[in-house]
Amino acid sequence: MRAATQTRYGSPDVLALRELPRPTLGARDVLVEVHASPVTQGDRRLRTADFPGIMRVPGRLMMGVFGPRQPVPGTAFAGRVVAVGAEVTRFAVGDDVFGSAMHGAHAELLALPEDGPLAPMPRGFTHAEAAALPYGGLTSLVFLRDLARLQPGERVLVLGASGGVGRLAVQLAKHLGAHVTGTCGRDADLVRELGADQVLAHDAVLPSGQRWDVVFDASGHGRYRALRPALAPRGRYLSVHITLGLLCAAAFTRLVGDRRAHAGVALPTPELLEEVAALAEEGAFRPVLARRFPLGELAAAHAFLEAERPRGTVLIDLVRIDLVRIDVAARPSAPPHVAA
Repeated sequence: MRAATQTRYGSPDVLALRELPRPTLGARDVLVEVHASPVTQGDRRLRTADFPGIMRVPGRLMMGVFGPRQPVPGTAFAGRVVAVGAEVTRFAVGDDVFGSAMHGAHAELLALPEDGPLAPMPRGFTHAEAAALPYGGLTSLVFLRDLARLQPGERVLVLGASGGVGRLAVQLAKHLGAHVTGTCGRDADLVRELGADQVLAHDAVLPSGQRWDVVFDASGHGRYRALRPALAPRGRYLSVHITLGLLCAAAFTRLVGDRRAHAGVALPTPELLEEVAALAEEGAFRPVLARRFPLGELAAAHAFLEAERPRGTVLIDLVRIDLVRIDVAARPSAPPHVAA
């Protein structure tokens, strides 16, 4: 099979296309023919070993000190089951699935345990659209619903609302009945399209007269201490990046005061993926697609992500592997949002 590989950390040029053996299946494994896989900011961080906050050293130890321990990148996917182990009962050949992986999704074939982070694709979604869901969908679901316990009528501030996590966080917050304010750079129109009631420039001073019940820092650039004045009484601050300062704030605010900081990690599970699929079918999540590249141009996809800051998900299209890159904006209109 063809797969993207990486043997060292660095620029997009460290990515190369190679022929690798077909994965072998255990009795409880599922073999997925990958049709689409996103290139996310998380993938960029793994490529460069740019692990944020307190994960700088543990990240290197987990992923490889001098180079990736696992050579095939890619952390989310959608595709079709093409083989199953003898004891598999949850999936059958021909099932369309989507999910998350620690690595290996930028390849034509991916083997996963049937009880791993894998779920049936949401009905009515293409593989490209489904592949765009796990990265931001899982994170926003865990942080807003489970950690913040967001309630209808509450006010939410999403920092980085036009990013891979922020786009889905805005949509989920609206679906949960919140009033949503989003901050972003040049994509204010997109954030409004996704449902934000108010959009602020990412570098603007927050209005002094406004307070929010939940501040969700989807960009990872904020700080609890600086944003605490923006919290309403009993307000909650959450960030996608765990720093020592955030951990200290989370511990301190559990004991003192009523404005809390929360630290957490969104670990993918089959159950969470099934909930993301159900929410997508209900219309809570509309994936925003920016551009698609064939697998052989993964390095170009990473360079595009870094240089352009696209207003949507960058995808690797493994079904059209030999075609030139496809601009999704040329597609006819469809229920999921397609960036211009």
